[in-house]
Amino acid sequence: MNLDIFGHLSYAWHFILFITRSFIAMAALGNRGTVTEASGFSPDEDAQKLYGAMKGAGTNEATIIEILPHRTIAQRQKIKESFKRTVGKDLIDELKSELTGNFEKVVVGLLMPAPVYDAYEMRNAIKGAGTEEACLIDILASRNNAEIRELIATYKKECGKSLEDDICGDTSGMFQRVLVSLLAAGRDDSFKVDDAQVAQDAKDIFEAGEARWGTDEVKFLTVLCARNKNHLIQVFKDYQKISGRDIEESIKREMSGSLEEVFLAIVKCLKNKPAFFAERLYKSMKGLGTKDSVLMRIVVSRAEIDMLDIKSEFLRMYGKTLGSFIKGDTSGDYRKILLELCGGEK
Repeated sequence: MNLDIFGHLSYAWHFILFITRSFIAMAALGNRGTVTEASGFSPDEDAQKLYGAMKGAGTNEATIIEILPHRTIAQRQKIKESFKRTVGKDLIDELKSELTGNFEKVVVGLLMPAPVYDAYEMRNAIKGAGTEEACLIDILASRNNAEIRELIATYKKECGKSLEDDICGDTSGMFQRVLVSLLAAGRDDSFKVDDAQVAQDAKDIFEAGEARWGTDEVKFLTVLCARNKNHLIQVFKDYQKISGRDIEESIKREMSGSLEEVFLAIVKCLKNKPAFFAERLYKSMKGLGTKDSVLMRIVVSRAEIDMLDIKSEFLRMYGKTLGSFIKGDTSGDYRKILLELCGGEK
């Protein structure tokens, strides 16, 4: 048999594997959302309905709630294009002039492509007095390499500044170094688990924390920000055998403040991303007052990706539905649009 045939077969097999992984990645990004493509979609019809809802005195918020939470991001971009073409005005500008408060913020967020929304949230978290570290952590700890690279490029285009420069200007110390490492988008993208390296990483983290006086945070950074998910899940198992403690428990014992929060977020996202977001949503509504910025950001950004899983984890972890928490902590049109984005009141 011609040996070249083996070369062609090997190439064909790798190509099939690449395509399969691509489909798996695409499915992971879009088939667990509460927001799905609207059938019989007509951007021109939606644009005219929205125009009619804002024309004249007052605004028909019900029409906005009827349309936007039930269209995908891609469909909303087509509505924006149609609105500009048929009405001669920018849809976001018109909505901003008509709406107020948290309802306005959700509606405006829905009309942004995902990387633009992430960039917008990051910029709002950085500018002005103080920094909303929770936003920087939520986004950078949960996005994959491609999403982070797109965020960096979009931030530069939209804000005219370097995201890394802005983050470095607003943060400091080891927390800043972890964020910069995540911004490098250098996490191993493979599925490979090297048993020898797993053992070494688990040992390194143990010796950097529990086994010594003080903590060598750089060792945690090197392992948690660079290794692939499958590898790290095994590292966490080995670490528990060595230390007798869960990695999250050790992080809480060894660190504090924003550094503790970012390392915990990285670990939780690697273990179970929907559970991480469910916990963030719960904490945003638990107790006195609501952290609306967190609630809005998660609902808007995850509605099309994994909101079904987030709702399921929320119910499992807290014994109540996400919808019941939103109903109890919000009101008016703001409540209505959040509930629609979460797939209804349940």
